[in-house]
Amino acid sequence: MTTTPVKRAYHPDSISELSFWAATAEEREETFRKLRAEAPISWHPPIQGALIPPENDGVWAVTSHELITYVSKNPQLFCSGQGFQMEEVPEDVNEAAGSFLGMDAPRHGVIRKLVSAAFTPKQIQKMNDQIERQAELIVDELLQNPEGDFVEQVSKRLPMWTIYEMMGLEDEERRNQAAHHADGMVSWADEDVAAGREPGEVLNDALVGLLMMGMELAEERRADPREDLMTNLVNAEVDGRKLTDEEIGSFFVLLSVAGNDTTRNSISLAMRALLQYPEQRQLLLDDFDGRIGGAIEEFVRWVSPVMTFRRTATEDTELGGQLIRKGEWIAMIYSSGNRDENVFEDAHSFNVLRDPNPHVGFGGGGPHFCMGNFVAKKQLRAIFNQLLFRAPDLQLGEPEYLVGNFVRAVKRMPYTLG
Repeated sequence: MTTTPVKRAYHPDSISELSFWAATAEEREETFRKLRAEAPISWHPPIQGALIPPENDGVWAVTSHELITYVSKNPQLFCSGQGFQMEEVPEDVNEAAGSFLGMDAPRHGVIRKLVSAAFTPKQIQKMNDQIERQAELIVDELLQNPEGDFVEQVSKRLPMWTIYEMMGLEDEERRNQAAHHADGMVSWADEDVAAGREPGEVLNDALVGLLMMGMELAEERRADPREDLMTNLVNAEVDGRKLTDEEIGSFFVLLSVAGNDTTRNSISLAMRALLQYPEQRQLLLDDFDGRIGGAIEEFVRWVSPVMTFRRTATEDTELGGQLIRKGEWIAMIYSSGNRDENVFEDAHSFNVLRDPNPHVGFGGGGPHFCMGNFVAKKQLRAIFNQLLFRAPDLQLGEPEYLVGNFVRAVKRMPYTLG
């Protein structure tokens, strides 16, 4: 809520209606392209689709790469602690659902440093080996099933398997339950996920379920340490400070959600792009080891799996020539920044050789730059190494998308082999 109500005219090219986010990415890009050129920061009605309608008159949409980067790198002006999605949520719920993603300095830095300490070189090597094995087994099973849903068979499996094996969640039933809750955290408005429940009930069940699982696993690892990330989190200590069970539970929520949807949808839509642009696929096949690193950056730019993040102005300030009042919301439109013609040559072309590629797919820099980007990159490298060389006759149908303004999520996408 703004401290000083200000009447402003909404931009005529609105991005607020749910119908806008139900359109294709290409259709949305036509609006974003116009906004980047004419009004890289623009005022819009509250964005529809929130579980609790926000108590404000509107939101600033930031569509240029330059302004997204500026907002990201100036957390003292644009904070995360009051929410990072287009939802009006209490501070404790924001923190529980997003861990350090929903925190500001100094606590953000403390928690992030503690979590980083758990990713020891030994743990990272173990994770790398696990991902290689998981990707190989997933494609083994894909090749045994000549048709089906690519999301269910491939894209969804790898990130969930990686995360929960890395955390030490060994029981398959508990893994499936955690994955179910992770879906609920971002898909609470989807009828398939809700299964007759009210959206608020879905979100609450998912959040509480993941928090409890994380805290229970932390308690188990204190009593029975293993060689896994949860044991490292329980024992992590920086400057005499350790993580509480609540903080570990919150990080478990973040890892379950952020580590799931981003990689899942990047796999689905990057594979589709490689089939749509066979010359790019061939470039990658010709020198996979030499080109996959740069190609992954292009996958993330092209897909932009996280479409938006929100910040809140901490004081009256100016951004892109506009006066921003304290308390007003700023929506960073990553999917627009990643098509900015002022930054990317031939921005609307998929190019696995693109260099440089300063995309904002991992957050645009600043203290909230995606901490798990190295995990995502390892997963993408492993799964595409398997898919491109072992499933050369893979074909994909049209994706079915989840309607929303946060994650570019593919619900289903049929595949055939041969």
